[in-house]
Amino acid sequence: MEHNIWLYILVMAGVSYLIRAVPLVLIRREITNRTIRSFLYYVPYVTLSVMTFPAILEATQTPWSGLAALAAGILMAWRGRSLFQVAVGSCLVVLAAELFLV
Repeated sequence: MEHNIWLYILVMAGVSYLIRAVPLVLIRREITNRTIRSFLYYVPYVTLSVMTFPAILEATQTPWSGLAALAAGILMAWRGRSLFQVAVGSCLVVLAAELFLV
C-alpha cells in the first residue's frame, strides 16, 4: 500500500510540471488573439474569487452573516473604498450580524 503513495506523488508532480511546462514549450511567440489575451488576463481574478467566495460564507457562524459581509464589501468596493476599509467594514458587519442576529 505504501508504494502507491509514491506513485500518486509522482503522478501529481508530473501533472503539475506538465501544466506549467507545456505552455512554455508550445507557445513561443506573443499571443495576439484578443479573446485569448482577455481570457488569460482574467484567470487570476476568477481563480481568487472561486477560492475566496466559499470561505466568506463558511468562515462565520451562519452563512447569513457572511452574506451580509459580502454584500457590504461589494458595496464599499463599488464606492471606491480601499482594500483595508473594505476588510474592516466587512469584519464589523460580521461582528454586528453575529452579535445581534444570532
